[in-house]
Amino acid sequence: MWRVTESKPARKALDRAPEQIARNWDAWLQIVRHSGPDGLRRVAGFHDEALGGKWEGHRSSRLSREYRVIYRVHRDDVEVIVVNVTKHDYRKK
Repeated sequence: MWRVTESKPARKALDRAPEQIARNWDAWLQIVRHSGPDGLRRVAGFHDEALGGKWEGHRSSRLSREYRVIYRVHRDDVEVIVVNVTKHDYRKK
């Protein structure tokens, strides 16, 4: 079993997120707790990927077209730390 730790910003974002995002978060949690990041990569809908730049060492999974989970794996296969849940703004400026 994997342990998932949520940061305060992640918890706040999840508390404010729409109900559908909360359901997707629950599914994300179940997969990660059971199979870790490898399980997320097997579910195409999450589009799990490694991040680069200032986020190097972190990964991103989609909860929807707009919402992302940003996380990192700590201590190999023991703990997943959720850094943030963000809402992307795709409006053109």
